[in-house]
Formats: sequence, structure tokens, C-alpha cells
Amino acid sequence: MSKIEDMRQGYHRKVATSLIFMKKGKIPSMADVSSKGSTNISRHLVKTLGFKVRKKPSEGQTTGKGFEDLTRDFLQEVFKYLQHVRPGGWRFSVHEDISAFTPYKHLADLTAILKSGLSKDTRTNLKSLLGDYLVTPDIVVLRRPLDDSELDGKGDFIGGGTYPHHTPLRKKNSQSEFLHASISCKWTIRSDRAQNARTEALNLIRNRKGNTPHISVVTAEPLPSRIASVALGTGDIDCVYHFALPELQMAVKEVGNETEQEQLEMMTNGRKLRDIADLPFDLAI
Repeated sequence: MSKIEDMRQGYHRKVATSLIFMKKGKIPSMADVSSKGSTNISRHLVKTLGFKVRKKPSEGQTTGKGFEDLTRDFLQEVFKYLQHVRPGGWRFSVHEDISAFTPYKHLADLTAILKSGLSKDTRTNLKSLLGDYLVTPDIVVLRRPLDDSELDGKGDFIGGGTYPHHTPLRKKNSQSEFLHASISCKWTIRSDRAQNARTEALNLIRNRKGNTPHISVVTAEPLPSRIASVALGTGDIDCVYHFALPELQMAVKEVGNETEQEQLEMMTNGRKLRDIADLPFDLAI
């Protein structure tokens, strides 16, 4: 077994043993109990994963928060092995406001203006014009700016000089970390959650002053048709990543639902749905 396969299996073990439990004693917790397809696929998916799951939910932690933390830890661990491909000072975190990072620092100024001594009507008009621009992603991938010594490499390239004097990659110009990626974690997908992911993505695109970060969604949703509500389309979300895509493909095939199989094939062949193991490598692009 390769290192990445071992790390992926370890991620699945943690998700299965700490987050998945059996609702009503027989239905995996990621399933929609009102949907026969969701229930059947979930059962086969859990069986394919091969780990013993809980009979009751774990205490002291919600499934959503646990999924975010385990996914963050997995991505961070794998990305360490890609430093030779994407060198830099990287940080993986959960629930941090984008206004603290490049290219969204200006949003902090807008927030301050809206909280200042403006009249209620003026604040209302500004909010209606600007929209809901504040975003706190589930997982952020951040890169720190570089000292001149790091930018110089082996030669006297910058040497503490004046130029370049605007690029935020140079620490002398900006102390703020870069928002390299925004990752939304959705344990399951319902219509409202699909819309939230798209709204968050569009806000990241529209409100930036610089490059657009990677914008992705990670999910454990068992129904391909519901995954499609987020994955299909262009212009907002880069790609959706399933926490166990090959296992999901096997489960859908075993259930024998041709419509769901076609949806799954359309998304994977159309490069809109990938496995969680693909995500850290895509972040290195």
C-alpha cells in the first residue's frame, strides 16, 4: 500500500468510527431516511468502507464540525509531502474570516465603514449595494508572504531593494497571508446547502482584489443526484470532492440504480467530481 493510500484509509477510519452512526439502528447517518435510494446506497457505502461504525452519535461534537476537522487534518498531512511540488509556508485552518487575508483585506475596511456612525438608511443602502460579502469558509488554505532572502534564492535577486514594491508575495509589501483555497465541507447535501455553497463561491469571486482562490466542496453525500446540484455548472465551484468516491461508485453499482449511475458517470467523466485524495494534489497546481 502506498503512503497516500494509507493516509486515505486512515482518514476513512476516523470518519467511519467517529462520525458515522446508525440511525434507527440500521440506517447510516449520512442517509436521508425518507429516501430509499439514499438509504440503500449509504448502507452499501459503509459496508464497502469496511469499518465498524457507532450505534449512537458521539457526544460533545457535531458531525459537521468533526467532518471539517478530519478533512482539514487529512489535507494538511498529505500536503506536507508535496512541499517539493508547491514549496511555501502553508497553513490549514477552519472558520477564519476571509477579510484577514489577501486578496480580501479591503472587506475589513468596508465592515468598519458599515459599523461607523452612518445613518440607518445609509447603512441599509450600502448593504443592499454590496450584498452579503463576508465569508467564513469551513476550511481555508493559507500561504504566508516571503522574506527577501527567500525570494532571492541562491542569487542577489532583490537584495533588499525598492522593487517590486506592490506585490503582496513580498513580505516587505504585505504582512497578510494569501487565501490560497476555500473549501466548503458538506456532510450531506440538501437544496439549501447546495445554494449556500454556490453563494459563498460567488462572493469569493466577486469581492476579490487579486487572484481567485481554489474554491471546492467536500461531501459525504450518498446520492449522486444531490451531489450534481452542486457539482454541475461552471463559473463558481472548481470541483466537488467526495470523501470516498470509488467506494461510492461501487455502492451505486451494487444498488443498481441506473439513473444515479449515469449521474455519477457524467460528473466524474466531466471532471466535476473527484475523490478526496485528489484534492491536495489539485491544491498544488
